[in-house]
Amino acid sequence: MSSKRVAGLREKLEAKGLSAMLIGSPINRRYLTGFTGSAGYVLITKEQSYLLTDFRYMTQAPQQATGFKVIEHGAKVMDTVKELLQSEGIASLGFEQDHVTYGVYSGYTEQLAPISLVPVSGLVEELRIIKDAEELKIMQRAADLADETFSHVLTLLQAGKTEREIDLEMEMFMRSRGATSSSFDTIVASGERSALPHGVASDRVIQGNEFVTFDFGALLDGYCSDLTRTVALGSPDPKLKEIYDIVLEAQLHALAHIKPGMTGREADALARDIITRYGYGEYFGHSTGHGLGMEVHESPRLSKASDDILKPGMVVTVEPGIYLPGLGGVRIEDDIVITETGIQILTSSSKDYTVL
Repeated sequence: MSSKRVAGLREKLEAKGLSAMLIGSPINRRYLTGFTGSAGYVLITKEQSYLLTDFRYMTQAPQQATGFKVIEHGAKVMDTVKELLQSEGIASLGFEQDHVTYGVYSGYTEQLAPISLVPVSGLVEELRIIKDAEELKIMQRAADLADETFSHVLTLLQAGKTEREIDLEMEMFMRSRGATSSSFDTIVASGERSALPHGVASDRVIQGNEFVTFDFGALLDGYCSDLTRTVALGSPDPKLKEIYDIVLEAQLHALAHIKPGMTGREADALARDIITRYGYGEYFGHSTGHGLGMEVHESPRLSKASDDILKPGMVVTVEPGIYLPGLGGVRIEDDIVITETGIQILTSSSKDYTVL
């Protein structure tokens, strides 16, 4: 894995006056090392980069974690951590406060004494916000797979099938083409359930003359895609076509104007102001978008409460929606990369009003 990531973390540690940090988060462990195993800790000091794991991975870990000293830890992981820290004369250790329970923290305190523990937040996550060229290549492939999945599902969608049946077809399609899994629990929300922003697939039988919203993504080589499209079956209530056109206008306007240097609040307003102008502001209750990467929800946020600054290399979603309880809803979502001059759109599925 890139030594730039470890160097970047060391810079952040130095700024906080720390000479070592312990990383236990599986996502952050993989980001720093490239190791895909299910168990292990990363220990970064000023002099060394360690990956501690158990005997199951002592062949795999050295192959994946290039540039790291791979150590098979003892029966008590913290005993090994303590030995390594003392060998370098390190008296304090940063740890990921957002990924450690109080019980685990208490165990660290007891087992590592007299080494002092310093809680830190978001240091690795801050590095992950800006994607490098290799990450963007993977994310484009994940987006392409989501687009292929949507094209596939349009050939299967029909009245009489349940949402879960469609969900299963989508999952099988993505996995058969290299995905580890879906990025999150797939949303297939039909009829009045399309008014549920997080209406994951249920046993409801899809009917004619209604909307169906699909929100899904592929987890491919450690990175997520996230795509939403809404389609019509038959002749739904004209009100649904009205809100579809409004959401599409809002989404296209946001895509045309998002640029680096803008705050998440400003990006959110691009879509929200249009929906509000048409009188549907109260029916758009979630944020316009969120960061995307190794997790489906990362920083930055595109919301009316976000002061995050958009910078080149960030990947975010743009997903305005309108949800009318008892009738149905619409959401349209794409994945984009912030560039030096504007954006690059990763997803390419048609957003034309589609009637099946």
